[in-house]
Parts: sequence; C-alpha cells; structure tokens
Amino acid sequence: MTDPAYLGPGHTTRLQEGLDRCQELEQTTEHVRTFADLLTQRQGHRLDDWVNDVRAGDLQPLRSFAEGLLIDHDAVIAGLTLPYSNGPTEGVINKIKLLKRQMYGRAGLALLRKRILLTIARN
Repeated sequence: MTDPAYLGPGHTTRLQEGLDRCQELEQTTEHVRTFADLLTQRQGHRLDDWVNDVRAGDLQPLRSFAEGLLIDHDAVIAGLTLPYSNGPTEGVINKIKLLKRQMYGRAGLALLRKRILLTIARN
C-alpha cells in the first residue's frame, strides 16, 4: 500500500518478485497505482478512462469497484477534482459517536448533550 518511491531496496526487490510471479497481482497493482494518482493529484477528468481500462480487464472485484463509482459519477468526479474535504466534519461526528458509546446505558440525553458541548468547546 506504500508508494513504491518510499520503499527500501530490499522491499522493492521483494515486491517486484511477487508481481513477476502473479499476473493478476501485477494488473491489480497497476490499476491501484493509477487510481492513487487520480486521488492524490486531483485528476477527476481521468476517471472515465480508468473505469474503462478496469472494465476491459478480467479482475472482477476491481471491476465491481469501478462500476460502483459510476453509481454516483458526478460526486466521485467532484471528490477527485475539488479541494474541499469533509474530514473535519467527520472527525467531530466520530468524536460524538465515541462519547455516545462511552455513556451507553449510564446517563440520559441531557448529560450526553452537555458532555458533547463541553468536549467540542475544549477544541
């Protein structure tokens, strides 16, 4: 899962040996690396080409993933292109869910509300 540029010489050699032994793994690796470039370089305009390349291959799990991306094509393109992120919002939601789980069965909604507001106010 690491970018090959960050691998040491020993790991690079072992990775290449594994890819040389399994054609499906080599194809999967190529598609995943291309998709990672789409994500990291915000190249949403290349998504359709990537999906078509995956569909042309015989890797069913990857093909299923690619076709799933087409279900909400416009949103995926926006996510791969625009600089906006809902990461901070997801972080707050995750924190609230953690507090809710910690208090399950111990107190009422009023205390949970107060604890959430105090936690958010601290940050």
